[in-house]
Amino acid sequence: STPEQTDDTPFITANGTYVKDGIVANNRLPFGTKVKIPQLYGDKIFTVEDRMNRQKGNYHFDIWFGSYKQAVDFGAQRTYIEVLES
Repeated sequence: STPEQTDDTPFITANGTYVKDGIVANNRLPFGTKVKIPQLYGDKIFTVEDRMNRQKGNYHFDIWFGSYKQAVDFGAQRTYIEVLES
């Protein structure tokens, strides 16, 4: 998270929580929705706590990474999302 990517509070999500491992951004699902990304992360559970630029639409997810390098190394990938609860 950097101010260049967000605003002057890059470590606070749109839901008002601090960023941490397991947080994802999505424009469609309500805050607090639990999801899995089984093909990439097995049984790890993620929580929707942030939003993305509106240009991304409703079907993109952004996984928070602890470093810029981790995010770049992961890149953009197509996969299935399993919604557990919303």
